Amino acid sequence: MIIPETKVISVGTIQIGGNHPLVLIAGPCVVENRGMIFQTAKSIRASAERLQIPWIFKSSYRKANRTSVNSFSSIGDENALQILAEVKREFGVPILTDIHSPAEAPHAAEVADILQIPAFLCRQTDLLEAAGKTGKVVNIKKGQFVAPDEMHLAAEKVAATGNDNILLTERGSCFGYHNLVVDMRSLPIMRQSGYPVVLDATHAVQLPGKGKNQSGGQPEFIFPIARAGVAAGCDALFIETHPNPSEALSDAASQLKLDLLEDLLKQVKAIDAIVKHR
Repeated sequence: MIIPETKVISVGTIQIGGNHPLVLIAGPCVVENRGMIFQTAKSIRASAERLQIPWIFKSSYRKANRTSVNSFSSIGDENALQILAEVKREFGVPILTDIHSPAEAPHAAEVADILQIPAFLCRQTDLLEAAGKTGKVVNIKKGQFVAPDEMHLAAEKVAATGNDNILLTERGSCFGYHNLVVDMRSLPIMRQSGYPVVLDATHAVQLPGKGKNQSGGQPEFIFPIARAGVAAGCDALFIETHPNPSEALSDAASQLKLDLLEDLLKQVKAIDAIVKHR
C-alpha cells in the first residue's frame, strides 16, 4: 500500500507530516518533580541534537484516568504547568500535555503547543471542540475501542471549530482482557484522513489493569513496535521515557528507560530514511 499523503502541521519550526522527517514526541508520563523533568528533557535534547531529530517534549500535568483511587494524579496543576513552562523556555522546545475537560483547554493552552486528547476521551465532542477553539495543535489519541477508519469523525469535530491543525495517534486496541495489540494497518488507514499520524510505542505495550491496582506492561516490545510503526509510515513517534521507570509514579511498567532512547532513535531514523527515500 502506498502511504497516503497528508497535510503538514507546523509546531513552531517543526514540520510534521507530508514527507518530512520523523518527529520525536518524548518525555515522562507525568510531571513528578522539577528535577526529574529537567533531567529527562536535557537527555532527550542531547540525543535529538546528536541525531538531528526534531523533538517535542511531552508530560501530563495531571493524570485523570487512573486505575486506582490511590494512584498518583498530580503535584498540583499550577505547579506542574509552571515546570512545563520552564522546560519550554530553558530548552526552546514545544510542549505537549493532556487535557481532560473543556475547562482545562484554555488554561493548558497558555503553556502547551499541542493539546492531547486521551484515548478514552476521543469521542467527547465538548472536549474536542474546546481544544480546537484554542487554535493549538490537537493530538487525538485513538481509543482502544475505536476502529482507525472512524478517527476522521473525531478530527472533524476539531476541524469544525476552524482549526485543522490535527494529529491522530495510534496506541493499541483492546484484545481480550488486560491486553492491547497494535494493528500497523491503522497508521496508513488514519493517514487517509489527510492528517499526520503518530505511533505511541509505549502505551501500546501496556497491560491495562494487569498489575496490582495499576496497569502492567511489556517494555521489551517497545523497540519492535516502534520500528514497525516507522516502517508503516508514521509521521511522529511518541515515547514515554523516564530515568528510572520502576520508580515512576505513573505507567512504571511501560515507560522506556531513558538511557535506551538514543539507541532506539538511531534505529527508527534509519528506517524512516528508507521509507521516505532520504
